[in-house]
Amino acid sequence: MMRRRRFKQTTTLEERLAQETQRLREEAKRLPHGPEREILLRKARQAETGSHISDWLRSPGLQPPE
Repeated sequence: MMRRRRFKQTTTLEERLAQETQRLREEAKRLPHGPEREILLRKARQAETGSHISDWLRSPGLQPPE
């Protein structure tokens, strides 16, 4: 049986998503307009949305259903 490799994250999910968003946007700036650039921008928006959702889920105002 294969053992799963464990990795201890040193930064929060939100920080990693923000870094990935920034990296993707900078990479997209260097490309000419076209499908490759649009794919990178879409991935950046998805990472940004994921960060917002994670923030929302961690917010103290979120209540469990009754």
